[in-house]
Amino acid sequence: MRLVFEDHFDTPALDPAVWVPHYLPAWSSRAATAATYDIRDSCLRLSIPPEQGHWLPEEHTPPLRVSGIQSGNFSGPVGSGVGQQPWRDGALVREEQPTFWGWTPQHGYLEMRAKAVVTPRSMVAWWMVGLEDVPDRCAEICVTEMFGDAVEPGASAAVGMGLHPFRDPGVAEDFAAVRLPIDIAEFHTYAVDWSADRVDFFVDGELARSCARPPAYPMQMMIAVFDFPDRSNGDDADAVPELVVDYLRGYERSAGEVAN
Repeated sequence: MRLVFEDHFDTPALDPAVWVPHYLPAWSSRAATAATYDIRDSCLRLSIPPEQGHWLPEEHTPPLRVSGIQSGNFSGPVGSGVGQQPWRDGALVREEQPTFWGWTPQHGYLEMRAKAVVTPRSMVAWWMVGLEDVPDRCAEICVTEMFGDAVEPGASAAVGMGLHPFRDPGVAEDFAAVRLPIDIAEFHTYAVDWSADRVDFFVDGELARSCARPPAYPMQMMIAVFDFPDRSNGDDADAVPELVVDYLRGYERSAGEVAN
């Protein structure tokens, strides 16, 4: 395979040709969905400070706060139901988004080196979704999803990985959280080997699980840290969940290998 994409976060700002620093802005607005992040020590640091507001306050249930970036963006006009990852049935576009395709691979070996700070009320994730420029191209490959209430600090974590079909009739639900002996506060490499007939999930080079019949269309990256205020224990209001990404890489197979 040959390297076709790499981001080491060596510049002071995100590359605007690759990333949109917002989380699903079509259902809200860019102003209200801006990620809290900085880039230092050659790492992207996504975080949710105490003062950050809710995503769709008084409407999204349960309450949610999120700092996320995505490598694609698309929607229909205001008032339409055309958009990426609608948060509920009947959701309507509030702010039309320009069509933007940054890093949107179709198959290959993709990896992220990252670490995280979470509490029982937060989570971090890296997932890929179809562009939804065609309605059925909407399935998800979740590379890693880690909830703080499923982490044993310094010892192990339940790492979610697999497929979600949403409205794609060609993809079956196949998702599981695999408990691994890793400390997510330290750097680990999360990867997916995605071909036409299967997708293999790896953590630090070790195969964790596999799924058959993955999506076969281009997908965009979604990387985010989430906070769920209703899960507060009363003593964690000042906690700052954080996802620190050292790098992302993408490798591409030859045409013959993809076909096989």
